[in-house]
Amino acid sequence: MMVPPAVGLGIDIRVLAEQEGMSARIAATAVGHYTDADAVLAFARDVDVITFDHEHVPQDVLKQLVGAGVPVHPGPHALAVAQDKIVMRERLTALGAPVPSWGVVRDRAELADFLEAHGGAAVVKTPRGGYDGKGVRVVRSADAADDWFAVLDEAGSGDGLLAEELVDFNRELAQSVARRPSGDAVAWALVETVQKDGVCAEVTAPAQNAGTLVAEARALAFSIAEGLDVTGVLAVELFETRDGRLLVNELAMRPHNTGHWSIDGCVTSQFEQHLRAVLDLPLGATDELAPVSVMVNVLGGPASGSMLDVYPAALAAHPDVKFHYYEKASRPGRKVGHVTTTGGDAGETLARARAAAEFFSS
Repeated sequence: MMVPPAVGLGIDIRVLAEQEGMSARIAATAVGHYTDADAVLAFARDVDVITFDHEHVPQDVLKQLVGAGVPVHPGPHALAVAQDKIVMRERLTALGAPVPSWGVVRDRAELADFLEAHGGAAVVKTPRGGYDGKGVRVVRSADAADDWFAVLDEAGSGDGLLAEELVDFNRELAQSVARRPSGDAVAWALVETVQKDGVCAEVTAPAQNAGTLVAEARALAFSIAEGLDVTGVLAVELFETRDGRLLVNELAMRPHNTGHWSIDGCVTSQFEQHLRAVLDLPLGATDELAPVSVMVNVLGGPASGSMLDVYPAALAAHPDVKFHYYEKASRPGRKVGHVTTTGGDAGETLARARAAAEFFSS
């Protein structure tokens, strides 16, 4: 999704694809795994700046890039915070950012102590590799994470698991900002998100009836971006608690699913902004193009064929909706595309987006 704005700006964008047939093949100029330092370094010889569409590139590969003189944005020191949830909690706590009560648990006994101190329920997370609900588990008994502890023991890892209080929240919000190396930063509207089985299903921009939380979320995201020296897009996923407080749930240092609405709903999308930021170009305006924008993810996809097969009926029924297909095979729960609607009323705009996405349900 960075390809269209790159074309518009006249930027030569290149992609290192993990394997043949990846959805990014439209821009892929090389194939190689992101854990293969030689492949990444060879790819980097022909580019001016390296950036990422996920946080899983190993630190040793990132540091070799920096050592070879390749500009890397976000840098290894910032990306490390997004790669490890325990490190994330440590750094956010050090910055004074509001986070759920948390601790590191290394065995059943420590998890039992955490549960006892937090009302008998907790959220347990694997520090690395989890996304879209993977590596996250609500537990109410000390033996509910025994399989994860066994994996850590077998690997000889002393890191443990992250345990957090089970937050009683009113809704989930997300605040995206972008920051360039020279320090300039901009923010998009605060949005409300709805999750389905741990996967983002819907985003409404701006979040309705957010009041003073709008300024609070923006200031918080800016302070995190500066405190962690983030360059590029930073998405801060938030809980709005029952008593009206904000707590930071997760961070993503890249264009994020909660910001996809900006492609059709903003003067400057998160993808164009990310390109501008990592190239240290002046950042674009983030004004909304309509009072309300709603993005609904296509989860799973059609039972057979692809979204393209459904386009004739879907596009005819919803000529005012923007459709995005990722060229990924259908699979239960998988994000294979999204739709975006704009309008003047949040409820009506959401209903149109849901109706359009329903065409692709299996």
